[in-house]
Amino acid sequence: MRKPYTNEEILRTLHPLVKEWFLHKFKRFAPPQKYAILNVHSRINTLISSPTGSGKTLSAFLAIINELIGLSEAGLLEDKVYCVYISPLKALANDISRNLLEPLNEIERFAGKKLGLRIAIRTGDTSPGVKQSMLKKPPHILITTPESFAITLTTTKFKEKLRDVQWCIVDEIHALASSKRGAHLSLSLERLYQYTNFTRIGLSATVAPLEEVAKFLVGFDTRTNTPRDCKVVDVNFVKQLDLKVMSPVKNLMKASYDEISTATYKLIDQLIQTHRTTLIFTNTRSATERVVHYLKERFPKHYTRIEDVRDMSGGLSGIDNESNGRAGGYTSLIGAHHGSLSKEHRLSVEEKLKKGELRAVVSSTSLELGIDIGYIDLVILLGSPKSVARALQRIGRSGHKLHDKAKGRIIVMDRDDLVECSVLLKAALEKKIDRIDIPVNCLDVLAQQVLGMALEEPKHIDDVLRIVRGSYSFHGLSKKRFKEIISYLAGEYARLEDRSVYAKIWFDPETGMIGKRGKMSRVIYMTNIGTIPDETNVKVKVGKQLIGFIAEPFLERLRRGDIFVLGGNTYEFLYTQGMTAFVRATANRPPTVPSWYSEMLPLSYDLALEIQRFRRLMEEHFKYGTK
Repeated sequence: MRKPYTNEEILRTLHPLVKEWFLHKFKRFAPPQKYAILNVHSRINTLISSPTGSGKTLSAFLAIINELIGLSEAGLLEDKVYCVYISPLKALANDISRNLLEPLNEIERFAGKKLGLRIAIRTGDTSPGVKQSMLKKPPHILITTPESFAITLTTTKFKEKLRDVQWCIVDEIHALASSKRGAHLSLSLERLYQYTNFTRIGLSATVAPLEEVAKFLVGFDTRTNTPRDCKVVDVNFVKQLDLKVMSPVKNLMKASYDEISTATYKLIDQLIQTHRTTLIFTNTRSATERVVHYLKERFPKHYTRIEDVRDMSGGLSGIDNESNGRAGGYTSLIGAHHGSLSKEHRLSVEEKLKKGELRAVVSSTSLELGIDIGYIDLVILLGSPKSVARALQRIGRSGHKLHDKAKGRIIVMDRDDLVECSVLLKAALEKKIDRIDIPVNCLDVLAQQVLGMALEEPKHIDDVLRIVRGSYSFHGLSKKRFKEIISYLAGEYARLEDRSVYAKIWFDPETGMIGKRGKMSRVIYMTNIGTIPDETNVKVKVGKQLIGFIAEPFLERLRRGDIFVLGGNTYEFLYTQGMTAFVRATANRPPTVPSWYSEMLPLSYDLALEIQRFRRLMEEHFKYGTK
């Protein structure tokens, strides 16, 4: 990595309006910006790896906004998509949209006029009407998710707006690269590359090895079977770390479960009370519910504020009003945040957190990524996060400004947890990051994307294979395997018809051409896109208000009058109607905490090796007295 560019070198490239706005708001460039902005300006593929709050999003967008404003001022801004921003989360997409509109509005105030730059979100939540309006007035910056992006590439009309994309930003790329979602996205990027030679920009938290993630971002030149060029900007360890492993009791091996549990909640409460705003991570959604419930139950004065809110009968209102944070006549000072809560509830918690209205928020994984949640001065990890990278990602949510310390406390509950977390902490302080494992040759992903390409227009299989091999995840795919997928999609395996699996494409062996087969192929593609497994969840409502979701197997165990916890509040189950469970808010009755399945975090391979090494060293020490 070359020396950072100076403020003066970067400022010389900026349009006067952008320069004036930047100097008014920031004065100087942050470390990732000093390395990355001129790379993006020069159309160089770039992977930017830096902590949360270090300015990496502006590193990616500033040169792009600068160029679009220059085109606007020159009267050359066209009705087409110039930049595609891809986020793994719809919530993060919404957050980025807000964070982009703010500087654009400020620059327009400096200009004293509208500049005409359009930003739009296109995800599964976007209404058909909004999508239709994008055809008439396409956004200059399109914000989307991997799955919606793959659908967009196959839409007959809107894909024409993508034929001259200049930049593509992949945010939180570390969260995508290690899964099949990443393999799916890498093929979508190669499909877009057939239209236009765009600049790729990846944004990542702490991840290793960065060189492999860079290759994943840019893909392979199929003529030479070598990775395309990419510059890596690594400013990950500019933040200081304040990390400790804490035990709630003096001896974890002698204390009973009840003693450890009581001491754990007392320790969590002490940490919360000595800090302004605390973010607590558990490893499961059910644990998130349990922590919120028990903190409110055991320390009611710390986490609830009584409100003078009464119902028509003169008693305290029993309906949970998520819009103002009140439940049963009190305002909660602690919130739960996970994927099984309603969108409205999650947004409410995020907004209150930003405003400083909550003392603490408990989350499973939904707040790990870079959603803007304001200032956090302490992160508590309840148990091992199972990987060094995940620990640093979570703890990095504290001290949101670049020069703030990232402060984290890991609370252990048993002997094995103590060993695991101690080894993890040592690795984190020594900057030993778990190596990412990028999936390759995922045939289910390949089948989806080949169908998507066949839906666009008839193609020769050699051209399709060339596109596929441009992806990092498929550059080593054999022609034999590829032809097996073509045969599968073309319905050449007759025995599958017994299982209602029919041909989705046609294939002409003589010409080597493929194309879509029947009207249902497009429907199948659009409704089954992506690799996120479907969950059968049941809506939970108080009257007409959506509270969240519970798993269907959990609902089957509920009987009328049962009490359970959702969003940190207790509800009494009344009845079901279709796929909706109707409940009413209740209090002071023992709950049954919701359960979700297959959600435990896996232990990273590299951390497992370090733990094994530590155990072996300890055994040798006690056996032979070695140091």
